[in-house]
Amino acid sequence: EEECELPVNDQSEKKVLVIGGGPNRIGQGIEFDYCICQASAALREEGFFSIIVNSNPETVSTDYDTSDRLFFEPLTGEDVLNIIEKEKPFGTIVQLGGQTPLNLLPKIKGKTKILGTQPSAIDLSENRLKFSMFLRKMGISHPRWGRATNAEETVRLAHKIGFPVILRPSYVLGGKAMEIVWNEEEIRDYLGRRDLKDTLVDKFIEDAVEVDVDCVSDGTACFVAPLMEHIEKAGIHSGDSACVVPSVSLSEKVKNKIKEYTKVLALKMGVKGLMNVQYAVKNGEVFVLEVNPRASRTVPFISKVTGIPLAKIATKVMVGKKLKEFNLDYKLKGFCVKEVVLPFVRFSNVDPVLGPEMKSTGEVMGKAGNFPRAFRKALLAAGNRIPEKGNVLVSLSDATKERAFSAVKKLARKFTLFATPGTAKFLAQKSVPVRKADKIGGGGFNVEKLIKGKKVSLIINTPSGKKSYTDGYRIRRWSYENGIPLITTVAALKALIGKVDRGERIGSVVSGKN
Repeated sequence: EEECELPVNDQSEKKVLVIGGGPNRIGQGIEFDYCICQASAALREEGFFSIIVNSNPETVSTDYDTSDRLFFEPLTGEDVLNIIEKEKPFGTIVQLGGQTPLNLLPKIKGKTKILGTQPSAIDLSENRLKFSMFLRKMGISHPRWGRATNAEETVRLAHKIGFPVILRPSYVLGGKAMEIVWNEEEIRDYLGRRDLKDTLVDKFIEDAVEVDVDCVSDGTACFVAPLMEHIEKAGIHSGDSACVVPSVSLSEKVKNKIKEYTKVLALKMGVKGLMNVQYAVKNGEVFVLEVNPRASRTVPFISKVTGIPLAKIATKVMVGKKLKEFNLDYKLKGFCVKEVVLPFVRFSNVDPVLGPEMKSTGEVMGKAGNFPRAFRKALLAAGNRIPEKGNVLVSLSDATKERAFSAVKKLARKFTLFATPGTAKFLAQKSVPVRKADKIGGGGFNVEKLIKGKKVSLIINTPSGKKSYTDGYRIRRWSYENGIPLITTVAALKALIGKVDRGERIGSVVSGKN
């Protein structure tokens, strides 16, 4: 309507508008809401009038007393511009609500002062060609990539880059609609399911360790938070992968190189506030996978680990403070693990296996004196537990048999192993005691009866392909439908087993009950 009920407040020079992340959904949730709330508290401490615009009824950022003024409005260019026109804030913060506020930048820049990292730096990180040239200039490695406009061009480019490759629509940011493909047939299958005119093709680095790093920069100095080493190998979306602090496998040389790269990227890009970088490490070489000059979903976790409120400090930096004014000392005690909560049981036709497209809906944290125990605590916090004895069904793809063998051998000391025919033959040849279970549809003692009869208390199934209705798919679906814990990656299995050979308890795993 024509009438405006907005209370009069002429302190424009002291107002700061913080744009939220909108409704909770996969890939965009309460981690960013945490950052917004921290920002509002920081602004009040610095004497500013905090204004939040967000359209999320489920979170603290839209509580009546979190900010000085709340606009419960859609996060569209028109609605945000209306607020800016009426409030005339000193500045606007866009880097704390995930990707949603950044998507509004083209419409609001020039209409309000953007506090912190400027749109030019954000555009640099999101423009693949510009960013590749920037990394080459800095002498920092990144996976080979290219853009294709049709199926034949995509196939040629994939062969040139070298399989495996990651495919995704060029207009999509983050992990949505991404897939790892290993041959020409899988490329055509991917393109056949999507009407794409523009596809990005990236080299996928096999068996690499992925690392997440958060930092805060004031433009002249940069504080790098502890490195977060992913438990799953590179190729799992960072929002779905468990991670551990401190690192458990990286050398000091690699860790120092990652910290150095992070500082160079932040300062050379002109970051002022928060930045997240994702790296892949293979054979001692460090590759930059992605740079996000904004808050990441790991900020609450790493703030909890260190005791340093990164979002709050970043906000104060954005309004003029310097890093040297803060106490950024921390001491890590023991190990902290972030684990995710997965919604597979609620989606009857979804294959419960992790990949480059994000699927998790929440996360938890576990802390202990050693890594395996911290990992098990994190899984337990997510509501996942296995018994200390019983039967285990093992079904390994050919590609993972050797890598999983040592962990499965340790399991055999505590559990009775059942395995699908191929896996049973492999384990028997290695002198591991195992009972063969016939394939699905086979007579007598088969996999389906084992699972549906709840004769096993744990299932280990490593995927071997993307076909939607293979035996592996059925095994994974049945595990969830029957509340039987499921492990689908070798890395998670090894982390879970830990020191079982020394008599330590095995603990919990990703559960079908979740």
